[in-house]
Amino acid sequence: MKDDCIFCKLANGVFPTNSIYEDECVKVILDAGPATKGHALVIPKEHYQDIFDIEDTTLANAMKVAKKVATRMQDVLNCDGVNIVQNNKEAAGQTVPHFHIHVIPRYKNDGQNILWDPKEPDENEQKALCEKLKF
Repeated sequence: MKDDCIFCKLANGVFPTNSIYEDECVKVILDAGPATKGHALVIPKEHYQDIFDIEDTTLANAMKVAKKVATRMQDVLNCDGVNIVQNNKEAAGQTVPHFHIHVIPRYKNDGQNILWDPKEPDENEQKALCEKLKF
């Protein structure tokens, strides 16, 4: 646990939360500033800055828990869909430097937009990128 990290403190019970699930690795809490009714955060108890820092086993567990939470939301809240969102670094929308997964129940006409504007890529540039990114 990192002493100056609010999410470490939330995940480890230093501050009270509206927790809906907990295991040895993660705690799931309702977001204090929800996008929609039921918006939850899957937060590892150990500090990891982002996806580039987190251990694979913890990452796998967090994603499995996100699926359980999404399934529970669909069953209990009767939502029309679910967004599972995970941001890394400020440019991608990460506002708290502690890895976490947003599980956001979606409802028709809920007014939220977690979308992007698709671009028309240049085919030659796409082929060059493909070659660069292959591993």
